Amino acid sequence: MASGDTMIDGPVPISRIAGRYLVFDINVVTYLRRTHHICGVLIGSIPQVPQQNVFLGLPVELLPEEARLLVEKEVAYIVDDASQHRETFSTLVGDDRRKYLDSLRSQGRMSRRAAEEVSQKKIEKGLAKQALLRASKDTLQSTVAKSSTEPTDVTSFSNSSPSEESLFPDHPSLPTVSSPSVPSSAPYAVTTTTTSSVLPLSQGHIQQPDPVVPASYALFCHLHALDYFMTPGLRFGCDYTVYPGDPLRFHSHFLAVGHDWEEEIPLIDLVGGGRLGTGVKKGFLIGGEGPGTQGNTVRPFCIEWGGM
Repeated sequence: MASGDTMIDGPVPISRIAGRYLVFDINVVTYLRRTHHICGVLIGSIPQVPQQNVFLGLPVELLPEEARLLVEKEVAYIVDDASQHRETFSTLVGDDRRKYLDSLRSQGRMSRRAAEEVSQKKIEKGLAKQALLRASKDTLQSTVAKSSTEPTDVTSFSNSSPSEESLFPDHPSLPTVSSPSVPSSAPYAVTTTTTSSVLPLSQGHIQQPDPVVPASYALFCHLHALDYFMTPGLRFGCDYTVYPGDPLRFHSHFLAVGHDWEEEIPLIDLVGGGRLGTGVKKGFLIGGEGPGTQGNTVRPFCIEWGGM
């Protein structure tokens, strides 16, 4: 991954999709984390297991505060992903468009053939297993019939009426294979999986607006300037969880909540935040931007609950 950092020598693109700020390139994710202490949250899931939520992957979603900070530091720029796709693919005309579509169909047909081969092998394996089981049962029944000394038992065994048969037959019929609704020749839809940007995302001629950030943005910038790492603090009921280093190596030290300078803070919020922070061995940190300072002066306060 270190080699990927050296290749980034300019502003990196952040895709804006449905109001969310996403990064798809693993080299950009590593660069932002190592160099600028921007972690984001992995939100990508495996296409075959969309409900899994333990080991998520790309893309990485950034907080609006993280995206805004990177834009202001000229480390990144915002790209309207939908318009970028339309603009890029509108240039595919004629032979270029036909070749691109043909390549997708070819990959889809190869994927379908591979899936059908795997399915056929499973069916053949199941049939062979069932035939072996049936042969072993027939051999066992024949042995029992020959070794029996009482003819009545053999007669009763061989001439049993259908009403006396077991509810679960020894040789269940094979399930009928229903005809698929989609012809077997139809190619699979191909979803591109890559750890780099699919399209060349450029700044273009349309200037994207800066991300809209909450009132806690000043506190976020203040803590970031002190080299802290921050992640969303929803699970602790705060704005940010603040780490002294990379969250993969350190536990968080503070639960941070941003407020306006003249905002009235309910006492129950201070008590609850202080007790929660102390209970999970973290400091409860509140802070806000001073009046007329435009982010130059942020006053943070740390609250700890004593006697616990």
